[in-house]
Amino acid sequence: MVNNDKSTVKSYEDLERAVEESGRPYDMEKIRRAYELAAKAHAGQTRLSGESYVSHPIATACLVVDLGLDTDSVVSALLHDSVEDTDVTTDDLKSAFGAEVAQLVDGVTKLGKIKFSSVEEQQAENLRKMLLAMSKDVRVMLIKLCDRLHNMRTGDGWPEQKRRDKALETMEVYAPIAHRLGMSNIKEELEDRSLKYLDPIGYSEITAHLDQNGGAQEFISDIADKIREHLEENGMGKCTIKKRIKSVYGIYRKMFIQNRAFEEIYDVYAVRIILDTVGECYNALGVIHDMYHPIPSRFKDYISTPKPNMYQSLHTTVIGHEGIPFEVQIRTWDMDRTAEYGVAAHWKYKVGVNSKDTDNFDSRIAWVRRLLESQREGQDAGDLLRDIKSELLPEEVFAFTPKGDVINLPAGATAIDFAYAIHSAVGNRMIGAKVNSRIVPIDHKVVTGEIIEIITGPKDKGPSRDWLNIVTTSEARNKIRNWFKKERKEENIAEGKAALEKEMRRNLVNIPDDQYDAFMLDLARRQRLNTTEELYAAIGYGGVQLSRLMIKIKDEYTKLLKEQAPAEVPPPVTIKKQKSSDGVVVEGIDNCLVKFAKCCNPLPGDDIVGFITRGFGVSIHKRTCGNAQAGLAGPDAERWVNAHWADSVKENFKSTLELFAVDRDGLMADVAGLIAELHLPCYAIAARKLSDGRANMTLTIGVNNTEHLNTIIGRLKKIKSITTITRL
Repeated sequence: MVNNDKSTVKSYEDLERAVEESGRPYDMEKIRRAYELAAKAHAGQTRLSGESYVSHPIATACLVVDLGLDTDSVVSALLHDSVEDTDVTTDDLKSAFGAEVAQLVDGVTKLGKIKFSSVEEQQAENLRKMLLAMSKDVRVMLIKLCDRLHNMRTGDGWPEQKRRDKALETMEVYAPIAHRLGMSNIKEELEDRSLKYLDPIGYSEITAHLDQNGGAQEFISDIADKIREHLEENGMGKCTIKKRIKSVYGIYRKMFIQNRAFEEIYDVYAVRIILDTVGECYNALGVIHDMYHPIPSRFKDYISTPKPNMYQSLHTTVIGHEGIPFEVQIRTWDMDRTAEYGVAAHWKYKVGVNSKDTDNFDSRIAWVRRLLESQREGQDAGDLLRDIKSELLPEEVFAFTPKGDVINLPAGATAIDFAYAIHSAVGNRMIGAKVNSRIVPIDHKVVTGEIIEIITGPKDKGPSRDWLNIVTTSEARNKIRNWFKKERKEENIAEGKAALEKEMRRNLVNIPDDQYDAFMLDLARRQRLNTTEELYAAIGYGGVQLSRLMIKIKDEYTKLLKEQAPAEVPPPVTIKKQKSSDGVVVEGIDNCLVKFAKCCNPLPGDDIVGFITRGFGVSIHKRTCGNAQAGLAGPDAERWVNAHWADSVKENFKSTLELFAVDRDGLMADVAGLIAELHLPCYAIAARKLSDGRANMTLTIGVNNTEHLNTIIGRLKKIKSITTITRL
């Protein structure tokens, strides 16, 4: 649950107190100098909440101290925003505090002064920079997690859209990273605080359930006392027992994603037993199963089969004598520290990473290096974000090879993913698979506990290109691409070049012959490739997505045309343009009948594309429409043509909106009143009450363009209790 008992506004005295209470030998003179520089650099700056800005780096430093990190980490936390938001430079930090602090701050600092073509590309490049720094020093990510945690604790001061954007990024990237680093406390708080902004109604419903179950607290306390008594009778009197309530987001996933009632969730309440040895853990499990009836499908042994983040514990769910199920977790003290602090436990309990821990420690962040390796093939922002989300999926499955080796994979992984997780050679030679001695399709979804045998063919057997559409892990996808890159180079170049030239012709991109080679070489280098042939090959084996590349090609082609004098550069093709009766210009077609697709209802202001139908003119779609994107990549791609809106469009267009609101009396009347006040044509309106106390409304209105529609949406959002509005 969201931790509300910790003050979010911190002073330097709070940091000094945290350092003193930690009992660790910090260099307070160095920390004070860092604070003084941060206070001077951020002087006059305030947060959106009105607090002095320096309170944020101080609070971040307090969290870093709580994790047990070293002096340089605390100093870097104090200075982590100085390079990004003030005149302080990395060189200044290097001369004042040393190269290590400068590198840590630089790793956390976003690429704010570089222009990117999209928000997605900027987010991906910031993550790429941070992951690269993290692969060299994991403290970069630990500081960033502390920074994000404090920001989420104080997010009420942000505008609503920024709260949602930050919460979504936190949920998709930073909470999973905390999970992979084994930092369960930070992971759960990040998830809970993100949920509060993303679905405040669902969050409130769950917290209300927990508040109403005060009697359950007494129940779990009685259970803990009985367990302690039985363990003492069996010679395990030195145990420590903790009571635990499942996180709000953990409950939310089961209630709203798995469609289960609160009463159907068996592990809302849990007892955690901490013992000295592994042997005592298994003995305690026997005592628990002797006391209560276990639910067979709910037992998990993460001691013998640790999770990829090195989490270890025994989990069992049992039925109490009152008929109420609850979970019991059993682990040693070392396991508990690893579960609470993850990689940070190395600093908190061992004061640094010693040589004995190096191999184990490196394996904890091996996924970072895999991601960075995959990005050397010229992949773009979308690929990196997708790979990060795939790699960091918190749900995992565990399957076994016939020799008993454990393979960890994200939920949804296939037998092909399993083969490549064993070894590249096994995946490349795969021709089939057996699960528990039975033949299964190669796209079989792996289930925990299965014994999977990969059937291999001859050494010259290679993967199929179709596998790229089947596998779910970035590791398997990149190994398949690498095989095609190395083994089918000439074929890749030919296929990539043919596909690129065809797409350029379809988009009317005609680069003059004397500039073609330079244009393509510059394009290749923008994809982090050295030659045009490497670009063609990357397209051929799937390392570069042609649909995304064409966006950049058209942008560069437009710049090229503007740089040339009109007399020197003839138009690439002669295009006849005819304004239709509906205000749309279709390139290359005169006097055509135009109709607007019902699947996406395009409006003036939307980026559009046309499809030449058989006998019914040109159907206009939004370029973001799913049908349009599928069509552009399908067998009828040649029938899609460029289109755009005429300079002036006076017609009205229908647009359908879906509204969600907290149900109340007069809601329908308020919406209808606003439509009448704005003099909007209303073609349809419908409303229904949902079971969770919310209301859903759908209305179809007449608008002039996207700007007009956005104004209407802005007015609708001001109506009391409306929470979200979506254009259908």
